[in-house]
Amino acid sequence: MEPRTEASAEGKWPLWKLGAMLYPFVAASVAINLFMLGLMGQAAGLPALSPILSLMLSLPLGLPASWAAARWLRHLLDEADG
Repeated sequence: MEPRTEASAEGKWPLWKLGAMLYPFVAASVAINLFMLGLMGQAAGLPALSPILSLMLSLPLGLPASWAAARWLRHLLDEADG
């Protein structure tokens, strides 16, 4: 399977637009997962992450996660097109 470039994808959203659209949802899910990981870390003797700290950490960590989600969505859309 040959990778698609933005120029060859006529009429399709580029990866950066998909990532920008998904970023708020992906960053929120990263924050929830970090918070839950912090709660599970208490069983190992680690301090808990506060919800605010989890949210602040999710802002930069949401960028690579939204890029991965956009790539996955682009693959699903290409697969659906046939």
